[in-house]
Amino acid sequence: MIIPTLTAGQKLVECLCSLERQTLREFDVVIVDNSGKQLARKTGADRSGAAILEPAENLGFGAAVNAGFRVSRAPFIAALNDDTVAHPEWLAALVDAIGQRPDAGMCASQVRLAGSPALDSAGMLISGDGTSKQRGHLESPERFSRAEEVLLASGSAALYRRAMLDEIGLFDERFFLYCEDTDLGLRARWAGWKCLYVPGAIVEHHYSRTAGNASPLKAYYVERNRLFVILKNFPAGMLLRAPFHMAARYFWHAASIFHGRGSAARFHQDNRGALALAWIAVRAHFAVLGHLRHLWRERRRIRRAAKIGPREFRRVLARHWITPRQVAAL
Repeated sequence: MIIPTLTAGQKLVECLCSLERQTLREFDVVIVDNSGKQLARKTGADRSGAAILEPAENLGFGAAVNAGFRVSRAPFIAALNDDTVAHPEWLAALVDAIGQRPDAGMCASQVRLAGSPALDSAGMLISGDGTSKQRGHLESPERFSRAEEVLLASGSAALYRRAMLDEIGLFDERFFLYCEDTDLGLRARWAGWKCLYVPGAIVEHHYSRTAGNASPLKAYYVERNRLFVILKNFPAGMLLRAPFHMAARYFWHAASIFHGRGSAARFHQDNRGALALAWIAVRAHFAVLGHLRHLWRERRRIRRAAKIGPREFRRVLARHWITPRQVAAL
């Protein structure tokens, strides 16, 4: 069990308390304290029996999970946000599900919005410009009560098979924040691994507590990193069509600002304005230029190791698709 934390505090304590109530008892907890200030220890997290890693600086989410992975020898690795509360059967449900499916490399939890009757995610969906969104976001959990295959898992509460990670590699640490779970999931798909949605694995999530629900920081990393995702993972034909999907998403974001709905509208309502959002998008595109060599090397590596071809990969994505208009509405 790996829990990255930046702010620690009471939410981390609540998360650890929920793990003490798990019906499955055979697991270890590694907290990766990205604060650089020993905040996890100051909250008393070490008294829970968890091991605490304390890097000198904020590594970001993916690198923090990687650090925890490297000190673990468990056959399955759970990644869990520090602002989640796991129901008692959460871990047992995940381990039982993945144990019955040797072709499954990852499992997605039923992630609910804390203090709300609605879902945060039941797995993830993908759009034609690489934007990933939570499946079932803001919908009723009852609509997602069936165990089934999904595209990939949200890293806020996921279980990964060590054998899969040994094969495809860990989280890409250049992402820093956001979309690293999408990249990992798509790389797993290229390698032929499946992802299972486990509705009995329930966690409550205080959504986007670290970077803010509609903050400039989140907007920048989401926009930059979805470009990382497509440059690494999308087949050539999809890559060429991605700008058209992006243009459509921008159009629907503009429409959502006008109607006062969706993430772009929330950003605008926080007095940051549409021009600020446009500037973030421009910055994100220019930032990709400095990473092109790395992205090209990774793209070639993924293709060389692929167990499925581009046609099958496109079919997988088509089964878990979200339109630009639907993206802008969330």
